[in-house]
Amino acid sequence: MPLEKNFSRLKKIILSYESCLIAFSGGVDSSLLLKVVSLLLPRDKILAVTANSETYPKNELVLAKDIAKRLGVRHKVIKTQELKDQSFIANTIERCYFCKAELFSRLGDIARSLKLNVVLDASNVSDKNDFRPGDKAKIKFGIRSPLLEAGFSKEDIRKLSKKLGLSTWNKPALACLASRIPYGTKISLPLLERIEEAEAYLKRIGFNQVRLRHYNSLCRIEVPKEKILALISKYQEVVDKLKKLGYNYVTVDLEGYRTGSLNEVIRK
Repeated sequence: MPLEKNFSRLKKIILSYESCLIAFSGGVDSSLLLKVVSLLLPRDKILAVTANSETYPKNELVLAKDIAKRLGVRHKVIKTQELKDQSFIANTIERCYFCKAELFSRLGDIARSLKLNVVLDASNVSDKNDFRPGDKAKIKFGIRSPLLEAGFSKEDIRKLSKKLGLSTWNKPALACLASRIPYGTKISLPLLERIEEAEAYLKRIGFNQVRLRHYNSLCRIEVPKEKILALISKYQEVVDKLKKLGYNYVTVDLEGYRTGSLNEVIRK
């Protein structure tokens, strides 16, 4: 089976590193990567590093700490400074590059100081379907992507995660909060906090996979297509809540949830 072949290839790639630092978000992809690495390499040759950033929901850091602890690997949390970078705040189509450059440069410094051979991220084949300027930062800082190199798709990652007993196997896809903001609209902490609060509310009322896309006084909500009617059935409470957060107009995207929908403008 292709998954078994890819898994065998992945193990050979990881063993060739001998030691590594892993960019660990606690999401589906990086959790699988950390799990496999922990099965193959000595624990003193592994370090998972999570960025504490305003661009990610606060509860994700808590989850990342818990997963690393359960896997029994060394875990370090660093504070990244994206919101001090005017190039990131400007939110051009290259925004993701500046974010990843900040992260990968820091991870490279840590890996060298600890004499770890390589820095890994959890990119996979499915990521190639979206516009990802952060890939240029991977090249610049010599980041390796073993899941991608081994041919893993997102579906493969979920299947293997389930097989290995990872609770993250069906966790919703994770993306930074800045990805909810159209290019050209400046990024600020209050705006990120507003989006985080809105999405947390929508999750609390039953929409686990959700994106709230921000357009100044208007927001566009994405949930899976099969959940759209359920969202509409709660329209009054949703509208009331989001208007309190500053949105004058609340809309639902009838195409449903999909990653990178703000990049559709670029592709046209």
